[in-house]
Amino acid sequence: MRFEHPVRKSRGVPVVPMIDLLFVILIFLVVSTTFKKPRSVLPIELPTVKEVSGSSVIDVRSILALDKEGKITLDAVSVPDVELLDSYLKAFSKENPGRKLELEADKQVPLEKLLGVWDALTRAGIPIKDVPARIRLPQDADSSSK
Repeated sequence: MRFEHPVRKSRGVPVVPMIDLLFVILIFLVVSTTFKKPRSVLPIELPTVKEVSGSSVIDVRSILALDKEGKITLDAVSVPDVELLDSYLKAFSKENPGRKLELEADKQVPLEKLLGVWDALTRAGIPIKDVPARIRLPQDADSSSK
């Protein structure tokens, strides 16, 4: 005697409803996404101090100048690149032992250049705390050119 066995349906994953659900989620994400605007560079105001006139000079310092274009000069010598500044500073220290430096930077100088100069001072073995910084304001530059 033969009994009939019912044909079992294979239970598969229903793909069509999952595709519909994925499209709904995709449309929701596209509509609700907000794109970030590119961030601008954060402007940093360097602190300044008004210069007080004095009657005597305590010690003579050499000037390490940094202008707003990023050009570096050590006394009267122009330094072509901030990467070479540490070798210039080492040679300067050998030629002028005991001579102290003063950093004179323009107010509009990029912070990246100023940090590069401080890194070069550190690589040359000159402590940053021994190099006072003086920030030139734009009106100082105009009055000095007259």
